[in-house]
Amino acid sequence: MSFNVTLLPGDGIGAEIIASAKSIIEKISDIFNIKINFTQELFGGCSYDKYGTPLTDEVIQLCKNSDAVLLGAVGGYKWDTLEHSKKPEAGLLKLRSELELFTNIRPAKVYDELLDASSLKNEILRGTDFIVLRELTGGIYFGRPRGFDDVSGYNTMIYTKAEVEQIARKAFTIARGRKKKVTNVDKANVLEVSQFWRKIVAEVHKDFQDVELQNMYVDNAAMQIVRDPKQFDVILTGNLFGDILSDISGIITGSLGMLPSASVGDKYSLYEPIHGSAPDIAGQNKANPLATISSVAMMFDITFDRKDISDVIENSIKETLAEGYRTADIFSEGSKLVSTNEMTKQILNNLTI
Repeated sequence: MSFNVTLLPGDGIGAEIIASAKSIIEKISDIFNIKINFTQELFGGCSYDKYGTPLTDEVIQLCKNSDAVLLGAVGGYKWDTLEHSKKPEAGLLKLRSELELFTNIRPAKVYDELLDASSLKNEILRGTDFIVLRELTGGIYFGRPRGFDDVSGYNTMIYTKAEVEQIARKAFTIARGRKKKVTNVDKANVLEVSQFWRKIVAEVHKDFQDVELQNMYVDNAAMQIVRDPKQFDVILTGNLFGDILSDISGIITGSLGMLPSASVGDKYSLYEPIHGSAPDIAGQNKANPLATISSVAMMFDITFDRKDISDVIENSIKETLAEGYRTADIFSEGSKLVSTNEMTKQILNNLTI
């Protein structure tokens, strides 16, 4: 068994967390006798610095020729003043579009060992395990017209029937393998595009009558995630709302450094932590690598169809947390404060069949 994986460390702490993830993949390869061929390229701000663009055509083609892409993080203060098309984040949007990664899967699972890392009460958090399913290649991030001048700025939120249908079917299918509940999140009381979205979701639901469908406005959903997160199973939502709600989920897990993600389409897949490039701690060996390592677990499960390997990785994370090891973002009194490298070493030590 052999796979080709493209590594795109990106900017800031990206190089550190991707190096951590690569070491995990290498040990997994040895344990399970799997061959992983790595190719690493520039992406984001560092690509702009060298090539004048955050995403080259060569990198796009390389990603299309790979079985999976593993991404670190992009962006930073250095590139904030660039015009929109040159920004690292524009490169990320373009990559998602080029690979047609219409589904973003963002799990929010609370480890019992990290209950004290969140500002929420333990009894609210314990047992939380839901997924934010975000439509990734449509909506206001891609709609036209868009722009600004001296007197106004404008963006267009637009969804086609096909776009809503494909993400809705994905949500109901995933829910069938979980607790059989989908919460559709929109702003249908104000936005016509949300009214259309809700209508199409309801039509798709007719093919999934064994799955419960609930509708919720996005402002209420944000409140409910921090009030009673255990009520959710699969949250289905658009690009903008999904971006916000999945970040809110960081308060559930204790840190954005704990949140992995998978972006998948019909042909390609990309895996990345949902946190940013954290330029303030870049190069200081302080970054939490667990979201990236969990993203690797998702890669083995979803793209490589090896849930057994995914479970081994997740169990190693859980065991390491149970042993008390914490990076600064999830540290609490009584636990062991460790660096990026030290956390990675403990995960490697616990990677056993």
